[in-house]
Amino acid sequence: MPHDKIAVIVNPVSANSKTGKRWPDMKEVMIREGLEFDFSLTEKPGHATALAAEYLKNGYDLIISVGGDGTANEVVNGFFADGVLIRPEASFGFISTGTGCDLGRTINTPAEIDLAVRKIIESPERFIDLGLVSYSSGNNFVKRVFINVAGLGLDGDTVARVNRTTKIFGGFFSFLWGTLVSLLLYKNQKMIIKVDGKIICNEPVTLVTFCNGRYFGGGMNIAPHAVIDDGLFDIIILRDLSKLNLIKSLPSVYKGRHLSHPRIISLKGKNIEVDAGSDALLNIDGEQPGNAPVEVTILPQVLKFRG
Repeated sequence: MPHDKIAVIVNPVSANSKTGKRWPDMKEVMIREGLEFDFSLTEKPGHATALAAEYLKNGYDLIISVGGDGTANEVVNGFFADGVLIRPEASFGFISTGTGCDLGRTINTPAEIDLAVRKIIESPERFIDLGLVSYSSGNNFVKRVFINVAGLGLDGDTVARVNRTTKIFGGFFSFLWGTLVSLLLYKNQKMIIKVDGKIICNEPVTLVTFCNGRYFGGGMNIAPHAVIDDGLFDIIILRDLSKLNLIKSLPSVYKGRHLSHPRIISLKGKNIEVDAGSDALLNIDGEQPGNAPVEVTILPQVLKFRG
């Protein structure tokens, strides 16, 4: 690693712009811990993807994302061009400074910057899975990879609502507020869900999640058995839960104790197809880029990860 070319991509507006204010101090910590790197600050949505692709084309060996889950998603998408890795030998690293911090929980990223940097330096490289999701966006059908969790239904509605706020109260309370408001307003939607070619569900659904990691929604342990390098999604389907039932079940979701609920389906699979109306909003790593219908496929151990 001492001779690696390292690039750091920073989203200064993540965590309600706290990351930008903290970056000068974070940079000094990273240098003090022994990292030599170039860095860029993102300027607009999608910029992190373009920056990562440019760095990789210029021979960089390690790309570190500094920001939230959405920033990490953009950076990871920059590893690909036309569905193929630009530089297969390059690695991805992550320092979590965003609102939800769900990816950081999944991959055990320390909250302290010095410890997170040290983990990137000292940890051996390993390969992790990604998800590939095809979805509707306006008049187009778009493909995008994700690293942690994607979902359709209530979680898409919640993410859209949270991302319209200032997030000034941090991840837990921002997502809890968004979830409670969405619970009151959301209407369960008819979905036909196929897993590996078999129809699993054909009824009104509250939400369906495709989990590479364990956490979403600012700390909800939605898929407590998910493993990020096992070549499988953990698929969680909430079948037509009432608002009262959802509110009662919410504490158990944070604790990962909800899978025994009689109206929750939990299974593993590699490919998922969901046919639903366009009102079913999609969540990808804490962002809301489109809507149903969707198809999701696992990309087993495709990305080198350090951290």
